[in-house]
Amino acid sequence: MANPTGETIVYPFTAFNFAVQIDVPGISTEICSAAFAECDGLEMTMDVKTIREGGNNTQQICLTGAVNYGTLTLKRGMTANFDLWKWFGTLYEPDKAGLRGTATVVVYAPDHQTTAEFVLTGCLPVKLKAPPLNAKDGMVAIEEFQLAYETLQFLPPS
Repeated sequence: MANPTGETIVYPFTAFNFAVQIDVPGISTEICSAAFAECDGLEMTMDVKTIREGGNNTQQICLTGAVNYGTLTLKRGMTANFDLWKWFGTLYEPDKAGLRGTATVVVYAPDHQTTAEFVLTGCLPVKLKAPPLNAKDGMVAIEEFQLAYETLQFLPPS
């Protein structure tokens, strides 16, 4: 069907076309530019405070509460360096115990030009799991990597 108004047709973002970038000052400006097969945990939830007025049994008042963030889980990744392992190891050092990073999950549109970004700040590695070792594979692989984060910001396409 033809587009009579001449509007540009915008295709939706697809869930399989994304990239993950992690920067940690003090370790590396791009500690991770890895290819992951799965990315989950981009979420925010808000606690709702419910108040009931005395004598009003048909209505309640909902007030906003604290915002909670999820844990970013990256699965089945491959990278050419060991910087994620190095970052996780530095958390045991007394002077670098609070070494936090910034992660950006970039989602690409089908045209590979338009992007939407999720920016996670105050990131700490929670879990780093090596894959089952197999002589058939030839790259440094990461089976699962989890990040706790303090804030989540969505940057829509510009």
